Amino acid sequence: MTQAGDDLRDRLRRALPAAMKARDRPAVTALRSALAAIDNAEAFDPDEALAEGVDDVLEPAGWEPADPDADDVDAAHPGFAGTIAGVGATEVERRSLTPKQVEGIVRAEIETREVAATVLDGVGKHEHAERVRAEMKVLLSHVNRT
Repeated sequence: MTQAGDDLRDRLRRALPAAMKARDRPAVTALRSALAAIDNAEAFDPDEALAEGVDDVLEPAGWEPADPDADDVDAAHPGFAGTIAGVGATEVERRSLTPKQVEGIVRAEIETREVAATVLDGVGKHEHAERVRAEMKVLLSHVNRT
C-alpha cells in the first residue's frame, strides 16, 4: 500500500484515541465506522480466490459431498465443515487498497451520513440528524486534508 493511503488511514487511527479521550461521541462513532469499512474492504474475497484456483481452502483434496441418503452424513467428510488442517491453513492474503480506494470508502461513509441526515430531518428527528451531520463533518475534515 502506498504512503498516501496510509496517511488517511493513519490520520483516522490517530484521531480515534484523541476523540475517545475528549469523549466526542460523534467523532468516535464516525472514526470507528470508517476504519471498520476500510478493514472490511481489505477482507478476503472468496469469489476472487475461487477464480484464482484457491478452492482447496474451501474443499480439501479428496473431499466428496456427503450422500444425502447415507445414514452417517459426517463420515463422508474427512474434516469438519469443509476445513483443512495445518498451520496457516486458514491464512489468506488480504487485499491491498490504493489511496484512491481508501478515500472512496471514507467518502462513501460521508455520503451515507448525508443521506441519513436528510431522511432523519424528513421524519422530524432533528437532534439525531445533527449528530449524524457531526459525524459527517469529522470524516470530511480528514478527507479534505489529502
